[in-house]
Amino acid sequence: MALSTRTEGRRLPPEIFDLPVEKMREGYYTDAYFNHTRSALLADERHPRVVMQVFQKHGAVLGGMDEAIAVLKLCSDDWDALTVHALYDGDRIEPWETVMTIEGDYTLFAHLETVYLGVLARRTLISTNVTRVLEAANGKPVIFMAARHDHHRVQTGDGYAAHVAGALVGSEIGVTTDAQSSWWGGRGIGTVPHALIAAYGGNTVLAATKFAEWAPPDFNIVVLVDFENDSVRTALEVARALGPRLWGVRLDTSGQLVDRALWNELGDFEPRGVNERLVRKVRDTLDQDGFERVKIVASGGFTVERIQAFEQVGVPVDAYGVGSSLIRGSNDFTGDIVLTDGRESAKVGRRYRGNPRLELVP
Repeated sequence: MALSTRTEGRRLPPEIFDLPVEKMREGYYTDAYFNHTRSALLADERHPRVVMQVFQKHGAVLGGMDEAIAVLKLCSDDWDALTVHALYDGDRIEPWETVMTIEGDYTLFAHLETVYLGVLARRTLISTNVTRVLEAANGKPVIFMAARHDHHRVQTGDGYAAHVAGALVGSEIGVTTDAQSSWWGGRGIGTVPHALIAAYGGNTVLAATKFAEWAPPDFNIVVLVDFENDSVRTALEVARALGPRLWGVRLDTSGQLVDRALWNELGDFEPRGVNERLVRKVRDTLDQDGFERVKIVASGGFTVERIQAFEQVGVPVDAYGVGSSLIRGSNDFTGDIVLTDGRESAKVGRRYRGNPRLELVP
């Protein structure tokens, strides 16, 4: 079994998830065959007592368990008649490990299987991906920049899943929207974006200066410096203009472009996008002008593999911004009835996998 690593050993209250309770109770979000199964059982006045076990097939970091429990508590026909044992958000789990069992009259919760499995699948995907990125970054902060790559309704739970991963690894994970940080009382963070620079006619220094005039004194100002595709020059100009107000510069050169600073060095490396040589040039230029304290944030197509490659050769990046790769992949969960009225399921593969790590959910 995997070791248990928990975020404070407590669960979020069901009310925080703002579930559409009535629609869930009606089976609105549930695969029709589960609703039909439940209706047929009720019509026959059959109430089988079952043990449902929930698991997935990969090594992962569990997410969405508190939300899944909230679905059962608020939307089952009688929570008090169910016995639920579960792991915690942030637990590292092994392939096929049982993460939750539900025991009771199947008709009380048959209409919720699609919902709680979907919650676990999505949030575990995020928790696992963010954990792997944080571990690859060797303790450096990571900004969770996935909001623009998916529907806004997933932001809140995804942001919390990222937060759980940060607590597990012990590394800083920032999120970019207030929705993503709402379940733990945080705030979204961000940099001076391309849009503001464009609004000032492409003048990065002017946009950064105006932003600094607006920003609160404790605001960590980070400025994108690739708008003119001349990151070395722009980073130095911004550092000189903002002085101690500047926390960092962000390199975000498109993977289809070669920064101006590298135009005379083509031939023996991949020059496009944010690469090792560009980062080192920005770092050296800032240091030579007395701006050693200014941080470098790298973003634009970063994945676990790219971060690992940067870290292996000591590229002087202080933080990474990671977006779409954090919501890609799968961690699909399955729910199997393994006992019915005390008898084992006859279907091959549906055997009960006991797990001593599971805890009773009050």
